[in-house]
Amino acid sequence: MPIAPTDPEGARGELELVLASPGFLRNERMSRFLRFLAERHLEGSDNHLKESVIAVEVFRRRPDHDPAQDSIVRTEASRLRARLAEYYVGEGKDDGIVIELPKGGYIPVFRLRNPASSPRQGRNIRQRIGPIVAAVAVAVALAIAAILWVQKTERFWRNPIEGARFQTVTDFDGTEQEAAVSRDGKFVAFLSGREGHTDVWVTQPGSGQFHNLTRGSAPELVNPSVRVLEFSPDGSLVLFWVRKPGSPSSQVGIWAIPTLGGQARPYLGGVAEFDWSLDASRLAYHTADSGDPLFVSDGTPHPQGQPIFTAPAGLHSHFPLWAADNGFIYFVHGALPDKLDIWRIKPAGGLPERITSHNRRVSHPVLLNRRTLMYLAGDPDGSGPWLYSMDIERRVPHRLTFGPDQYTSLAAAAGGKRLVVTRASPKRTLWRLRIGDSRAWLPPPDRISLTPATAFSPQLGPDYLICVSSAGGGESIWKRANGADTELWSASGAQIIGGPAISPDGGRIAFSARQRSQSLLYVMQADGADPRVVADSLDLQGSPAWTPDGRSITSAANDHGVPHLFQVPVDGGPATVFLRDFSVDPAWQPSGRFVVYSGPDIGTTFSVKAVTPEGAIYPLPRLTTLTRGARRLKFLPGGRGLVFLRGSIEHKDLWLTDLDTGAERQLTNLPNDFDIRDFDISADGREVVLERVQERSDIVLLDLAGK
Repeated sequence: MPIAPTDPEGARGELELVLASPGFLRNERMSRFLRFLAERHLEGSDNHLKESVIAVEVFRRRPDHDPAQDSIVRTEASRLRARLAEYYVGEGKDDGIVIELPKGGYIPVFRLRNPASSPRQGRNIRQRIGPIVAAVAVAVALAIAAILWVQKTERFWRNPIEGARFQTVTDFDGTEQEAAVSRDGKFVAFLSGREGHTDVWVTQPGSGQFHNLTRGSAPELVNPSVRVLEFSPDGSLVLFWVRKPGSPSSQVGIWAIPTLGGQARPYLGGVAEFDWSLDASRLAYHTADSGDPLFVSDGTPHPQGQPIFTAPAGLHSHFPLWAADNGFIYFVHGALPDKLDIWRIKPAGGLPERITSHNRRVSHPVLLNRRTLMYLAGDPDGSGPWLYSMDIERRVPHRLTFGPDQYTSLAAAAGGKRLVVTRASPKRTLWRLRIGDSRAWLPPPDRISLTPATAFSPQLGPDYLICVSSAGGGESIWKRANGADTELWSASGAQIIGGPAISPDGGRIAFSARQRSQSLLYVMQADGADPRVVADSLDLQGSPAWTPDGRSITSAANDHGVPHLFQVPVDGGPATVFLRDFSVDPAWQPSGRFVVYSGPDIGTTFSVKAVTPEGAIYPLPRLTTLTRGARRLKFLPGGRGLVFLRGSIEHKDLWLTDLDTGAERQLTNLPNDFDIRDFDISADGREVVLERVQERSDIVLLDLAGK
C-alpha cells in the first residue's frame, strides 16, 4: 500500500531513519543515491529519475556519460535494493513505512507496512472493506507522521543541565584534564602539570586545597582516548591509567593510590579501562589487545576468560559504562580519532546495539538516570567537542553547550546530581625550527605569525608554506609566500580531512574535504586556481600523498569500516584499490621504490609498514611501532632518511632513521609543554615547520541537585 502523497513528512522521517542505520552510515555514496531518489520523488520530479541524470548529478559523471559503457547507476541501484532489503529484515523490521526501489526503474515507492491478505478473501469482501482500509491507512499514515514528528522535535525534552550551578574547581596556569568525581560527589580528581610534570591531583570542591598524589612518581598518564581517572566505588582510592614509557601496549594497566594520600600500587594489571557496576558486584573492563576485548567478571580480571565483544582489528571500544540496572554496558566504538559512536551490549554478550549516529569524535559517556545519557561529541565541521545529551529511548541527540570553549572530559557522581567537566580553549600555531647534524645545540623554535589566528597541518613547498585554518564554521587552506598570506580555498561547513599535500614539482595541491556528509578529493593549482574534484565516491580518511610521477594521488578510504589505500588518477579516471591491508596516511619514497603507511592502532601503538608499487612487502629496519598520534612520516631528499614523531601520547620529538643502515637519531629536544601534532621538512632537510597545540583548561563542577 503506497503511502499517501499528502504525507511527505512521514516519508522523509522514514528516509532519515534508514540513512541513520549503520549500513547506510558506512556508505556515503549509497546514502547520497537514496536521498536523491527519495527527495526528487517527494518533490514530484519523477521525470528527473533517469539513468543519464542520476549518473551526472549523483555519481558526478560527465554530461556525455554513456550508460552502455558505464553501468554505475544500474550497479549501484542493485546494491541499493539489496541494502534496503537487509535493513527491513534487521533494524527496520518494525518500521511503519517501507522504502522500495522496484526493478527496472529508479522511482522509489513508500508503502505502509500491513499484514498480507488471506488468499481465501474474495473480491466482494475486498470491495466492501476497501473504503475502510483506505480510511485506516490514512489514519495510520497520520499517526506515523505524528510519531515521527514528536520523535524528531522531542517536544517534551528538557535540557538536563538547565539551571545547574557552575563552579570552577581549578584556576591554575596551564592544563588540567581528565577530571573524575567520587560517587558521593565529595572529591574531584584530575591530571595537572602544575609542578612541571603531569600528576594525579585531588581536591574537595570549595575547600581551595589541592593535593598532588603522585608527585612525579607515576609513569605516562595522559591518554585522551580513554577514561584515565576513576574513583573506587567507596571513594577511598583514586584509580588511574598508566603506561610505562617506551613499552608495548601490554604494559598498560590501572594503578591505585589512596584518596587522602599514600603509596601508589597496581590495581588491575593488563587492564586498559574499566567500570564497576553501581552495586560494585560486577566489573566490566577491556584490555589493550587488538580490538579492545571487553570482559565482564565478578571483580577480578580473568585473562583466560572469553570476552563478550571484540572489535575488528584497527577499531576500538573504549569508555565502558554500566547501566544503573546492570542490564547493559555502554561503550564508545569505532575508528580513532573521529569515526566513533556510543553502543551498548548485554553483559552476557550478543550483538551490540548502536545508540548514537554521529560518526565523529565521541567520548566520556555518563548516565544521569535510566534514560538520560550525556557525552562529548564533535560537530560535522570538525569543531568541538561539546556537551551532548539524549533520551536513550528516543535517541535524538541535543547539543547542550555553545560558544568558543570545548569540553575534553566528563564524569558524573552516582545518581547524576553532580557532573565534573574539563573546559578547554585549545590554540594551534605554527613554528619554524632549524635542524643540524647533531642536537648538541639547537636554537629554540620561532613562532610563524600568520593572518589566520588558528593554523595547523603545515606543508612546505618551494618558497611557500601552506596550512589549514578554522574559522566561521568551516575550514580553509592558506598560503604564505613572500611574506604575504592568501586564502586559496574555503567552503562553508567544510572540514579538511587529514592535511593537504603538495605535488613533487610544487605546482599543485591535493586535499580531502568533507562537505555535506560527502568526502571529496580535490586538486588545485598552487595559487588556488582551478580547484576540481577528482574523487567523490570514496569515504576518505587521513592525508593524501602524491605519487612521485605526479600522475596519481594515494589516499586511504574506508571500505566496510576498514581503511585501504586507493590510487586516484588526477586526470579524472576511476579510483582503484592499491592495498587491501589496513592502511592509512601513505608517504612515497621520492624515487617511487616503495610507499610507507600506518597500520591499525593496537592498544596505544600502531605499526609502520611499506610496500612496493606492485604491492610486495618492503622491509623496514627497526621502525615497527609508534605511539598513537604520530602518524606523519616524511622522507628526506634522496629517500634514504625517514623522519617521524616518537615519544609519549602527550609529548613527542622528531627522530630520523636511516633506511639503509637502520641507525636512528633524535632531531629535536623540545620542552615538555611543546606538544607537536604535525610537521613538515624543507626540501633541503635543514628546516622543519611544526604544528603546536597549547591547551588552557580548567575543571568545572556542575551541581544539578538544586534543579
